Amino acid sequence: MVITKRSGIYLQLFSSFLRIGAFTFGGGWAMISLIEREVVDNKKWIEREEFLDLLAVAQSLPGVLAINIAVAVGDRLRGMKGSVAAAMGTIVPCFAIILTIALFLTPDLIQNNHVVASVFRGIRPAVVALIIAPVITSARAMKIGWKTAWIPVVVALLIWSKLPWISNPILYIIIGGTAGYLWLRRQEKRLAEAHAGKDGKEEKL
Repeated sequence: MVITKRSGIYLQLFSSFLRIGAFTFGGGWAMISLIEREVVDNKKWIEREEFLDLLAVAQSLPGVLAINIAVAVGDRLRGMKGSVAAAMGTIVPCFAIILTIALFLTPDLIQNNHVVASVFRGIRPAVVALIIAPVITSARAMKIGWKTAWIPVVVALLIWSKLPWISNPILYIIIGGTAGYLWLRRQEKRLAEAHAGKDGKEEKL
C-alpha cells in the first residue's frame, strides 16, 4: 500500500469520493466499481483483497452502501478523520444533486419533458453496467468457479422468490458468516493436526 503524506491525504480522500459521488447514478452498487478503481488501481491505497473485505463489512452494516464503504476506506487510511473526509466527499454531491432535482425536476417535468425523459432512459443501461461490473470483479477476486458458482445463484433466486423468511437477505448473511467461521475452524484444526504429526515424526527421528 502506498502511504500518502498526511497533509494531503484528507483532501485526496475528499476529492476522490467527491468526483465519484458527482458522476455516479444508480445508488451504492453503481459506485463500487468506480471506488475500487480509484482506491485500488489509481491511488493504490489498499490491496484488492482488502477492499473486498471492507466491501463485505460495508454491506453487512446498516445504512447507505456508498457511505459505508467510503467510511471504511477512510478509516483504513487515516482513522476517524479519514472516515469523515471520505464520507463528506460522498455525501456533498449527492445532497446537492438531490436538492437540485427536488427544486427543479418535478415528477410531471420528468415524465412530460422529452429531453429529460430521454436523458434518464439513456442513463439506465449505464447504471445496469455499473452494477454488474463490481459483481464480476468480486467473483473473480473471490475465485468463484464452476464448483461454487451455484451458491450465489441459488441465494439470489431464493431472495428473489419473495417467500416468507426464505427471501430475507439477513438469513443468508448469518448462514454465510457461520459457514465461514466453521470452515476456518476446520482449517485451523487440520493445520494443527498436521503440525502435531510433523513434530511427532521429528521426535522419533
